[in-house]
Amino acid sequence: MATRRRKWSGKVKTVSTKPPKDLFTKDAATIARTMARRSVSPKGAGSGVRMIQFFVNRAGRSLSASRRRELEKAKKLLQEWNRKATARKRSKRSGARRRSS
Repeated sequence: MATRRRKWSGKVKTVSTKPPKDLFTKDAATIARTMARRSVSPKGAGSGVRMIQFFVNRAGRSLSASRRRELEKAKKLLQEWNRKATARKRSKRSGARRRSS
């Protein structure tokens, strides 16, 4: 009888990011707000998006359609916030350059 291969993702343990217990069972806005915090995602909203995607991938087919939709909404919110923050940073940098010229 063939042994079942273990997946690499089962071994992933993280110490740098600590999403609160049962976070992914909450609504999209709460998930996005929590994942955007520096204490949970020290590298910014992009790492929060990756954590949500990792959770979705780990859950696989056992994730209900409604829960998957809620997590996708949270990802979209985080991506939107990340885009806006990046645009603000760019406009501040270009504004500083214009004033000094």
